[in-house]
Amino acid sequence: MSQPAETTVSNGTDPVTIDHEQRRRDGLARYAEIMGVPHPAPQSPRTATLIDFVFAEIWSRPVLTRRERRFISLTCAAATDSLSTLADLLYGALASDEMSYAELGEWVLHYAVYCGWGKAETAERILDEQWQRLHRARGELVPPRPEHPQTTVPEDQELRKQGGEQEFRDTNFVPSPARGVPYYDDGILNFVFGDMWKRPGLSRRDRRWITLACVGVDDTVGPIRSHVYSAMKGGDISYEEMREMVLQFAAYAGWPKGSLMQQTVDEEHTRVVTEGSQS
Repeated sequence: MSQPAETTVSNGTDPVTIDHEQRRRDGLARYAEIMGVPHPAPQSPRTATLIDFVFAEIWSRPVLTRRERRFISLTCAAATDSLSTLADLLYGALASDEMSYAELGEWVLHYAVYCGWGKAETAERILDEQWQRLHRARGELVPPRPEHPQTTVPEDQELRKQGGEQEFRDTNFVPSPARGVPYYDDGILNFVFGDMWKRPGLSRRDRRWITLACVGVDDTVGPIRSHVYSAMKGGDISYEEMREMVLQFAAYAGWPKGSLMQQTVDEEHTRVVTEGSQS
């Protein structure tokens, strides 16, 4: 049975008419903009819906920038081992010039901390492959990988951990963990918050998007709650932006994972508002 050219639906108040042919054209055009290459003609329900819904509707929505949607989508693709999708998304990010190779290198590092160095090694390999592919497509020589300077945080390990404690409090809005446990001393305080969250390659807001997607895909309920809460508590991400993040996240991580994320966003928003009214 052929699909009607138009469908009338309700937005809750007034009827809205959807032009399916125009939506398909919009989706194909947006796919080419975002991914850096044209999409072949959709041949299956999945590929058709990818164009008609994910690219025509989700990627076109306001509230979040395309760059922010890229951070969420890249992280979901990497964390779910969707390597073909990850390669395409990385190529599109580079081809659009919306993300630099250096920024994506920082994305890999942040992703490594929250999803593991093994997964990040694969992501970095694919990033390098797509960087080379882009230069070949442009008829250019692939530039050498730039040397990265040593960390700029204090060499003194005690000062570094003290800085990590402060960064932990500033980022999470809860007391820093007690000393005496290797995971906290040398992992969380010395490196994660003593160094990585302070790195200049990405903003704190950028790092929020990556972290939220990582913990969401990992189904780690405690970190999901703490990072959703702290992002809104600190004003880095608004409630409206967080709700929009859930939709982008669900498209690439799956609706069941999006359901838990949405529930958590609503609960933690209530907590933030309640705390604000009591202060």
